[in-house]
Amino acid sequence: MLLAIILSTLAMVAIVALRYLAVSGAFAAITARVRPGYHAGLRPQIRREIGWSLVSAAIYGVPAGIVGFGWDRFGWTRIYTDWNAYPLWYLPLSVLIYLFAHDTWFYWTHRWMHQPHAFRIAHAVHHASRPPTAWAAMSFHPIEALSGAVVVPVLVFLVPIHVAMLGTVLAVMTVMGVTNHMGWEMFPRWLVRSPIGGWIITASHHQLHHERYKCNYGLYFRFWDRLCRTDRGLSESFPR
Repeated sequence: MLLAIILSTLAMVAIVALRYLAVSGAFAAITARVRPGYHAGLRPQIRREIGWSLVSAAIYGVPAGIVGFGWDRFGWTRIYTDWNAYPLWYLPLSVLIYLFAHDTWFYWTHRWMHQPHAFRIAHAVHHASRPPTAWAAMSFHPIEALSGAVVVPVLVFLVPIHVAMLGTVLAVMTVMGVTNHMGWEMFPRWLVRSPIGGWIITASHHQLHHERYKCNYGLYFRFWDRLCRTDRGLSESFPR
């Protein structure tokens, strides 16, 4: 059984790492095409971002691999495969529950990591990306990576979710993590500044966090930033 757990963990580490390289690489290529010269002079920074991100991928893969093994072998977790196990309306709701729970955890741990001591020890690694690039999405110190790696593995024990919806959650996590760090806004201005856009985080919002540090802490939604009065709006200093 130990060998099976190790193999499951190694497989999950590989999946997380390859997913990062594929998605960040794709959006980095889009950036190079749409914003020529944006990465000029950033090669040393990008190498650091990739290095830290691969370390983070290993950290994310360990709990995911263990939980995945337990789900497959012993039926651990509340992940289900039968489409009729819950009402169809619950499928999108479960995605929103996971994203909101993750966003809540991220907001408060992110704010904590901006305390001087925690920032120096861990979060400074992420903010060393100036400006952030698509490769910076997982560029975390191991302490920060560990704080993020436990969220979904804990949620799958608490909140029922169809395996396809879990895949949707992971896809949203990956794509938003990358696009919010590209340094330019890929979504149209009308959407970003619409009532719906006013509650969703895109690069325009997260870029301001990298500029001012003490604001815009959210991951997916602006709910906690607005409620806690840490929302400072959108960055105006980078191209769209």
